[in-house]
Amino acid sequence: MELDDLARALDARVGATVLIDGRSGAGKSTLATRLGALRPAAVVLRLDAVYPGWDGLAWACEHLHREVLAPRAAGRPAAWRAWDWAEDRPADRHAVPADRPLVVEGVGALTARNRALADLGVWVEADDRLRRSRALARDGDTYAPHWERWAAQEADFIARHRPEASADVIARPTRSGFALEAARTSTPADRTTTPAGAIA
Repeated sequence: MELDDLARALDARVGATVLIDGRSGAGKSTLATRLGALRPAAVVLRLDAVYPGWDGLAWACEHLHREVLAPRAAGRPAAWRAWDWAEDRPADRHAVPADRPLVVEGVGALTARNRALADLGVWVEADDRLRRSRALARDGDTYAPHWERWAAQEADFIARHRPEASADVIARPTRSGFALEAARTSTPADRTTTPAGAIA
């Protein structure tokens, strides 16, 4: 399976949505960036801009469902609220047109409820030591004091929602990009049918 196979999910229908989830440092942002480059018309929504501070994972997951995915599934434009990390307060709202492809990346993107309103779910899996080194290399001293605090929220989210079980594709970072394979854990009860031709 290639990245082009994921990109085809964004062509499946007007306003198609791909959800990319995984623990911190797994490679979600990189995968979303590469996917967005293949489909420049797509809006790329990064949940890092949505979390209301270091304890906001659960809130962002619900906000995504209620304010973005549900309206778009009904054919209506959506909007998400940003968070001003420097000022530690809510920031501007950002519109997401109903007719634009959407790529959402971040911990909390993929749940059974969210997958039911999307076209494809991707879980990015990486070794714990690799994840930590990548995340801290990226965010450095800003993230280091909060690593355990955030990891506990990730663990709670995974226990509650089993995001990998709602994934259609498992992505693993490699030296040259990502190894992609069809998920074997998802079932029709967990997700909607993947669009024809979306993945190989």
